[in-house]
Amino acid sequence: MRIAQVAPLTEAVPPKLYGGTERVVHWLTEELVALGHDVTLFASGDSQTSAKLDALWPRALRLDGSVRDPNALHMVMLERVRQKCDDEEFDFLHFHLDYYPWSLFYRQPTPFLTTLHGRLDLPEHQPVFNTFSKVPVISISNAQRRPVPQANWVRTIHHGLPENLLTPKPAKQEYLAVLGRIAPEKGVDRAIKIATHCGIPLKIAAKVDRADQDYYDELIRPMIENNPLVEFIGEISDHEKSDFLSGALGLLLPIDWPEPFGLVMIEAMACGTPVIAFNRGSVPEIIDEGLTGFVVEDVLSAAGVVGRLQQLDRSVIRKQFETRFTARRMALDYLAAYRSLGEEQAPRIKLVSSAE
Repeated sequence: MRIAQVAPLTEAVPPKLYGGTERVVHWLTEELVALGHDVTLFASGDSQTSAKLDALWPRALRLDGSVRDPNALHMVMLERVRQKCDDEEFDFLHFHLDYYPWSLFYRQPTPFLTTLHGRLDLPEHQPVFNTFSKVPVISISNAQRRPVPQANWVRTIHHGLPENLLTPKPAKQEYLAVLGRIAPEKGVDRAIKIATHCGIPLKIAAKVDRADQDYYDELIRPMIENNPLVEFIGEISDHEKSDFLSGALGLLLPIDWPEPFGLVMIEAMACGTPVIAFNRGSVPEIIDEGLTGFVVEDVLSAAGVVGRLQQLDRSVIRKQFETRFTARRMALDYLAAYRSLGEEQAPRIKLVSSAE
């Protein structure tokens, strides 16, 4: 199958450090190529891929200070994809750009779908999904669907990561961990409270976006500087995560937003590390209660289950990851969706072709 994967230009594929969507696109693309498919990846020029790379811009936009209007470049990339569809270069198009492609690509015959990677509970999303209620979309959790039931949901496909990207490492578990990004919705202040309440060290491996700098400076930095139990490591790369997570008693995810998926949870599971997460968004779908971690409601209930982390079998956690959350499983699920949509849209393709 000739497949186009269309990624955001914001980060490289895969991203150098933080970047969930682009990381998932990379894992999916690599698996599709390994399965024998002809894949073209539309992404920034500093991307690394086994597929054919079609790069509109030489560098990830987040790292390119000369770019002040990223929407302009994304529009040009979409037009390039459309022109290649006119030349019949693809059997299927897979977009990772939210709703931006819909108006243009619903008016052409090549089958396509969009994976929605973000939150969908904002008021302005309602008219979008009312208008484009027939466009096929993939959810990354069932919880993500709730605000927009009118959307044309094809199926839910949970993210997966390469089976051997992160693995358990021999380590003595001596601390609790936070991994990812420091932002109000991620609840790092609550993680500090949980660890402090339990008297257990907390290591924070996370980045601070410019938009969240005030939150970090005004709330998080004082909590770190005044607490000898807390260590701020900063942003880490994939090759550092196995050691970091393997040495943790558990990962804390005290979020305060409708998390669409939460890659960090399956990263921890890949290392055999249990997760304590607040009952928001996708969390109950990802964590098997009492097996791979605990789903809790608040700081006190989180602190109350910290003592039970060592009762969980880390080899079982790793096995559950291998069963549910590998990139190969994700790729096979997407291929099934491509084929199903291709068969459904065949009559429309013939109709459009004959009209031309």
